[in-house]
Amino acid sequence: MDFNNSPLQKLDLSYYGIKNQVYVKRDDLIHPIISGNKWRKLKYNLKYFNSISKKGIVSIGGAYSSHILALSYICKVHSIKCVLLVRGEQTSPLNDILKKCQSYGAIVEYINRNNYKNQKWIKNFCKEKYNDFFFIPEGGANSYGIKGCQKIVNEIENDFDYIFCEVGTGATFSGIVSSLNKSQSCFGIVVLKGANKIGENISKKFKAELKKPFSTNWILNHDYHFGGYAKYSEELILFMREFYKITGLMTDPIYSGKMFFGLVDQLKKNEKLENKKIIALHSGGLSGIEGFEKRYKLKIFN
Repeated sequence: MDFNNSPLQKLDLSYYGIKNQVYVKRDDLIHPIISGNKWRKLKYNLKYFNSISKKGIVSIGGAYSSHILALSYICKVHSIKCVLLVRGEQTSPLNDILKKCQSYGAIVEYINRNNYKNQKWIKNFCKEKYNDFFFIPEGGANSYGIKGCQKIVNEIENDFDYIFCEVGTGATFSGIVSSLNKSQSCFGIVVLKGANKIGENISKKFKAELKKPFSTNWILNHDYHFGGYAKYSEELILFMREFYKITGLMTDPIYSGKMFFGLVDQLKKNEKLENKKIIALHSGGLSGIEGFEKRYKLKIFN
C-alpha cells in the first residue's frame, strides 16, 4: 500500500480581502479513510513493523480519533492483528468511528481517563498484556511518524515563506518544521484547549525521538481551539460552511476547520504575514465529520 504525492492547488482568498499568494497542500485527497497525514504518520511505522517479529500492532486514541480508524483499516488491508486502547468508557450505541474500527477487525479495549493520561501505566499495561505487539503512540507521534511528515515539505516545489498546519500531538508539526530551510517558518494552529506547554513538549519529544535539537523557525497559536478538542462552536461551523461555498474545500470541525479559520484570520490581521507566500496543509480529518454531526445533531454541509 502506497500513495502518490498530494497535489498543490492555488487558494483564492480574495473574498476575505486577502491578497497573499496562498496554496493548499491537498493531503485530504490521499485516501478517503486513511485520510491525509494519518497515512504519512503510519507509513514508516508499518514499514518498521514489517521488519520485526511481532504478532500485531497496539495503539491508543480517543473514541472519535481518525488515527485509530486509519490504523484499523491499514491493519485489515495487511491482515495485521490490531488492538486499540480507547480513552474513556464504552458507550451504547457505539459511535461510527468505533463501529468501523471493529468492522475492520480491531479489538477495542477501554481505558479509564486517569490511566490513559499516565504514560507509565500505558507502557506497563502493554508490556503485561501486549508485549508481543508493536506499540504506536497516540496519533502516530514517534520518529516514524515524524519521518513520514517530513515528506510534506519535500514534495512542495513552490517557494514559500510560511506553511500553516493544525497541531494536536505535534508529529506533523515536527516533521514540517524539521524539513524547512532557514528562510521558512511553520505556523501551527493548536486545536487543544489548555495546551500551554505543547511547544516545550514537542521540542522534548522531537529530541528524544530523533536525537537532535528541534528547530526554532516555528510559531504556535492558541487562539483557535474553539473550546477544545471536538467541542461544538457555532462560529466555527458557520465559517466552515462559508469557506466551503467560496473555495470548494470541505473541512472538519476538529482539525482542518480550525486551521483554515486561523489562516484566514491571521492573514487578515497579522502584519508580519503581509506579502508572504503561504502554504496551507489540508491534513484530512474528514472521516470525523459524520460522528461529530450525530453527536451534536446537526448537518455541517448541506
